[in-house]
Amino acid sequence: MEDVSQKRKTKGHVVVVGDVMQDIIAVPHGPVVRGSDRRATIRLCPGGAGANQATWLGFFAVPVTFAGRVASADLVHYWTHFSRAGVSPALAGDDERPTGTLVTLVDGQGERSFLTDRGANLGLCPKDVPKSLLRDCALLVVSGYSLFESGPREVLLEVIAHARRAGIPFAVDPASTSFLAEMGGAPFLEAIAGARLLFPNAEEAAMLTGTHDLDEQLTVLCRYAEIVVLKRGAAGAMLATAEGARFSIPAPAIKPLDTTGAGDAFLARFVAEWLGGNDLEKCLALAVGTGSAATGHIGGQPGQVDHQPTNLA
Repeated sequence: MEDVSQKRKTKGHVVVVGDVMQDIIAVPHGPVVRGSDRRATIRLCPGGAGANQATWLGFFAVPVTFAGRVASADLVHYWTHFSRAGVSPALAGDDERPTGTLVTLVDGQGERSFLTDRGANLGLCPKDVPKSLLRDCALLVVSGYSLFESGPREVLLEVIAHARRAGIPFAVDPASTSFLAEMGGAPFLEAIAGARLLFPNAEEAAMLTGTHDLDEQLTVLCRYAEIVVLKRGAAGAMLATAEGARFSIPAPAIKPLDTTGAGDAFLARFVAEWLGGNDLEKCLALAVGTGSAATGHIGGQPGQVDHQPTNLA
């Protein structure tokens, strides 16, 4: 990817609020054998949708602050990790819960199945996301995961309400069809109404709208967000605006190794280009290219390395 050594010129910084996870990613070397062994590539990587988005924004030289919660024992580790990734960390430590953990099983097509223990993320509280964090904020990015549980949801709803009152645009990534089904599409859309940007994938859009018709999905979602960016994986992406513009971009033909975090990389590149003043079609094209390229390595963040936080030691 291109040289991103210089910070982009943006009016204010991006604030991302979301989960921090430690990802255990397993890529079997063939079909899983029930009740027996299969060789596999297994990696421990930093993850979490919000954390991924923040580190990709840092990679694309966007001034970014990340707010989240980890185990107190892991606080220094993650503070260092985010700082090295070009992210200003605003992390809270949890004395009772471990850092969230995600077990990912990747199939032969690079698609994933998850087992999720959100750990410290469930303890997100108002003092973790003070209103002062949004001072000089150009865009608030909210991960849908933080809207699925009652405690973090109340915090995020107040953060979004403050952004609305302050005239701060916000973006939302719906994050999970399973958790969306538990919450319900209508309550989720009501919670994020007025978003400047909405980034569902194909399955999430169907869950939120109750239809598999792409045009109808975009029509419905544009009632809640000014710009809807529909991630369609190998089929590319579509974009629609509340003002009626629509277009799509195909994805390059590649064989993915691991799609973990590809949507987060896509979101970050789109936001980086959008804040930089590029037109929406160029933003979408560059985001599709980045999302596709991100499937070529294991893990959800740029420059992944094997990772061993304290509570897995």
